[in-house]
Amino acid sequence: MPDWQDLVRRQLPDLALDTEAKDEVHAELAGHLEESYESLCTQGVPDHAALKKTLSEVTDWNKLQEQIEMARQKENPMTPRSSRLLLPSLVTLLIAMTMIPVLESLGLNPVFFFMRRSHGQEQAFPVYTAWLMLLPFVGALGAYLSSRAGGTRRAAIVCGVFPALAFFAILLLVMPYMEILEHRLEPSARSVFHSLTSEPFGRLAVIAGWVLVPGACLLIGVQAYLLISRRLAQRGVASH
Repeated sequence: MPDWQDLVRRQLPDLALDTEAKDEVHAELAGHLEESYESLCTQGVPDHAALKKTLSEVTDWNKLQEQIEMARQKENPMTPRSSRLLLPSLVTLLIAMTMIPVLESLGLNPVFFFMRRSHGQEQAFPVYTAWLMLLPFVGALGAYLSSRAGGTRRAAIVCGVFPALAFFAILLLVMPYMEILEHRLEPSARSVFHSLTSEPFGRLAVIAGWVLVPGACLLIGVQAYLLISRRLAQRGVASH
């Protein structure tokens, strides 16, 4: 008896659907073909003739694939790009941004590191240690959501580290208007803000604190998820 699941997978390998929907389509179509084949066999049709007649029910697999994709898109209007890239990226960004006020409300405030500069003044750098420790889980979540929707490895990485990319884009947009923002601050905070945004070391510290270090933490979570999912997939293949 033919392996109908394997046959359908080989005929429809490039369905533009997420993994769960693709498996569902393969199972439904394989079940239909198997029923047709068994029905012919019970009627006394020889195996090879029953197989040939069953396969003749699908005259054009490419056309069938297009019809399936169009039907699924009507059921789910969200485009593959949105479900695999846009939505997971926005989820990770939203979680990363809301975590800081939530952690502060729980009493997990940032730790301040002070560095003495050459002219005697001290410069404070806040480090959100609890936030950084949780970011790997946020990165793993973004990669999981993208992979579950059928996203590639590159899409999973982008979704996982998207908060750091967004912070970097925000800094690029805000930098030209730093002087305007500085004048709106209180005198006590103005000097600290000026040192962070005008001096090269200060700007590097801002980029490191909001882009490089968070990005590294997010990437750790992404790589951990990809490694675990790859090993689970290999173990599943080996078990079969």
